[in-house]
Amino acid sequence: MENKLTQKYGLFTAIAMVIGIVIGSGVFFKGQNILNATNGNLGTGILAWIIGGAIMIICAITFAGFAMKFQKVNGVVDYAEATCGKGYAYFLSWFMITIYYPGMTSVLAWVSARYTLVLFTGNDDLIASGLCIALACFYLCAVFAMNALAPKIAGKFQVTTTVIKLIPLGLVAIVGTVAGLINGNTVNAFTGAVASDAQGGGLFAAIIATVFAYEGWIVATSINAELKNAKRNLPLALLLGGIVIVAIYVLYFIGLAGAAPVGDLMDKGATVGFQGLFGKGGAVFLNLFVVISCLGTLNGLAVGCSRGMYAMGVRHQGPRPVTMAEVSPTTNMPSNSAWIGLLVCGAWLFYFYGANLTNSIFGLFTFDSSEIPIVTIYAFYIPVFIMFAIKYGKEDKLRNLVMPILSTIASAFMIFAAFYAHGVTPYQKAAANGEFAFPILFYLIVFAVIMGIGVIFYKKKNNVEIADSAESSEEA
Repeated sequence: MENKLTQKYGLFTAIAMVIGIVIGSGVFFKGQNILNATNGNLGTGILAWIIGGAIMIICAITFAGFAMKFQKVNGVVDYAEATCGKGYAYFLSWFMITIYYPGMTSVLAWVSARYTLVLFTGNDDLIASGLCIALACFYLCAVFAMNALAPKIAGKFQVTTTVIKLIPLGLVAIVGTVAGLINGNTVNAFTGAVASDAQGGGLFAAIIATVFAYEGWIVATSINAELKNAKRNLPLALLLGGIVIVAIYVLYFIGLAGAAPVGDLMDKGATVGFQGLFGKGGAVFLNLFVVISCLGTLNGLAVGCSRGMYAMGVRHQGPRPVTMAEVSPTTNMPSNSAWIGLLVCGAWLFYFYGANLTNSIFGLFTFDSSEIPIVTIYAFYIPVFIMFAIKYGKEDKLRNLVMPILSTIASAFMIFAAFYAHGVTPYQKAAANGEFAFPILFYLIVFAVIMGIGVIFYKKKNNVEIADSAESSEEA
């Protein structure tokens, strides 16, 4: 076994990975959440999409600057090590391995299974069934096996699904907008609000709902050691991919609001919009593309999960670092790391089912694992942005100083919005009924416990450099 990854991906694959990982299930099922959060007001929902997208693009541009300066084995972890030191990079890596990647990936597996069953049954009644969870487990195993055993096929699958997933989004955006202007649904969605039993939460809750739909772009940095001309291609992929994503999301959301009355969309989700535009037959056809879209995103997230323990192992950190740093000579993939990633994803799928799909078995420790853990990473980004600006701000004031400052402000806003949407709002609603709820607090307790376990595997005196230091990888 060796421990060096070869450069095997080009610019188009990197762009496809950014777009393909981000555009998946979130735009389809979080659109319903956003309408519920805004009580059906389309204008507020569009504003949430734009703000969430602006934050993504600002941070992506800043990371593009990082990518032009540093190149090792795992993107964001490399940047954290170069700016904040090895200890900080270790705990960021531990968080991504144990919470961030597997939390998102497990939810994507469930969403993929959910829309598969909608495709074959025509209804959404099986989302919490054993069949749905069993199919989610199968999808998890399948994508990890493909990434571990046939990475080139996984790369081609990523590009193919990225192209395919744009079909339903484009059709709904164009046909839905035209239909909405004719039938009046679009005007009503802009000017009115719908009374519902949803929790609401307003603009902050809607912005946090967009986080899941926009998240995943950072996963593309995990292949920088496998990307040809990474210092040029990775920044381009992050920037161009981010702009395309925001445009697609806003246009799709407007088209969806024109496809059916907002009240129906709030109750039944995107499928009712598909049926309103294209009939039952057309809706089945579009749902097929949605399933492919979700599987493409799931595959992209598996890329990050597969390489997590490897990035830690090559730094001689974490459990069994020598084993985790091994790369298969047959597939040029860190197979041992991939299997650990699958195991952790399975654990988070169990949590998501027990906390969010049934009467929660976790009591006060019940939180939305598709949103809150994602926001945590913005807290991790802030020290990286600040230290990068301090160390390199004089070299390029726009790229190395202004953009990190803007990214710090954007990240701080996301933290505030998450605290409000998943802390203050549920607390107020529970207090009105004589109950107590503060999901983000109990998530932070779980977070602290998991990070505490990470302390056990941190090796202060055995923290050796990988082949090239960050400084030696800087551009002249």
